[in-house]
Amino acid sequence: MNLKKIKIPLHWQILGGMIAGLIWGIIAVNSGYGQFTSDYLKPFGTIFVNLLKMIAIPMIITSLIVGISSLSDIKKLSRIGGKSIGIFLLTTVMAISIGVAMVNIFKPGEGIPEETKQQLMAAYADKAGSSTEKAADFKERPPLQTLIDLFPENLISAATDNKNMLQIVLVVILAGIALILVPADKTEPVKKLFEGLNEIILKMVDIIMYMAPIGVFGLMSAVITEVAGDDPAKAISILSALGRYGLVLIVALILHMLLVYIPIVKFVAKLNPITFLKKMRPVQLLAFSTSSSNATLPLNIENSTERMGLSKDVAGFTLPLGATVNMDGTSMYQAVAAVFIAQVFNMDLTFSDQLIIIVTATLASIGSAGVPGAGMIMLVIVLNAVHVPAEGIALILGPDRILDMCRTVVNVTGDAAVTAAVARGEYAIDEEVFNG
Repeated sequence: MNLKKIKIPLHWQILGGMIAGLIWGIIAVNSGYGQFTSDYLKPFGTIFVNLLKMIAIPMIITSLIVGISSLSDIKKLSRIGGKSIGIFLLTTVMAISIGVAMVNIFKPGEGIPEETKQQLMAAYADKAGSSTEKAADFKERPPLQTLIDLFPENLISAATDNKNMLQIVLVVILAGIALILVPADKTEPVKKLFEGLNEIILKMVDIIMYMAPIGVFGLMSAVITEVAGDDPAKAISILSALGRYGLVLIVALILHMLLVYIPIVKFVAKLNPITFLKKMRPVQLLAFSTSSSNATLPLNIENSTERMGLSKDVAGFTLPLGATVNMDGTSMYQAVAAVFIAQVFNMDLTFSDQLIIIVTATLASIGSAGVPGAGMIMLVIVLNAVHVPAEGIALILGPDRILDMCRTVVNVTGDAAVTAAVARGEYAIDEEVFNG
């Protein structure tokens, strides 16, 4: 057997890095190597995530321009955009509704001892205060400031921060529309330039992914040591007290995958859901380890076009759009967390309060940046909308890093499922590639 020809699939490489990181994290916590892990192992994970984030905006620019300009028809663009946004909003509302139903049925916030509640509030008071201050600044802005912020006055400045992803998407869509409207003989060199740049960026993604096992190892090691802290026993007791909350959220996320995404793939995209999930494994594992939809976007685009056979025209438009406006996992988390915190404080939320949570969480999820922890700030806005004390976010900060990893998996899976559905409507799926 020629070992040089054996190639380990990417998802196994990432999974191996995660398991190794988990094992080392446990060893580090119990042997006093937490600081060593933070100083010498976590940086490799940070570098890996930074490389992915670095490539995200260039990939959005090139893939969107190539995808939109190849449509050569404004009506087709508006049709794809309308379908994408419509399905994204529908799945978001369904995600929040499932989360609200689950947290009301199982009531994870009831029965937490007062002593544990005070421990949690004290342990995470600083982080909770920081999120509350940022949310207060956000709330004090003029009513239409969010709309104003969608249109940057300086494209270069906007492109320097991944939190401005939606701004970049809107500007690039405008550039793509202009390419369609200008006569083809004048835009052909520009199209070829961006097609070439897009191929270069895809190859850069391949190169970056060689670092995936090491990067994921560093990230997972750091997650374990940061959650456990200097007192593993205390951390475990706090996390176990929040176990019901975490379990309810994880079960709700799984139900959303089974009840919403699988039917979309099966009946709308008309694809085999098992094959879809198998091909999504590298993307899901990367999303889990990075907790960032933006960092996962380059791999999601490459995976959807190269391994699933979805048209580059559709995937290059829908996936970047989804990474900015489709945050089903994040919106569900905000709803579950809001009701959970209200339960801990013995506050009865009326039916109208819970409707407000659904609407507010839907709008807040659209504004959430695809980076770790961004949903926490938006959660404060949801809490304020139903008059639940914002300081209560300290109650859920303990396991939030791990739960953030889980909900990011749902976010990227939803992006791909909706992209497949839109591609089916445009007759833009290569069945041979998908089934290969």
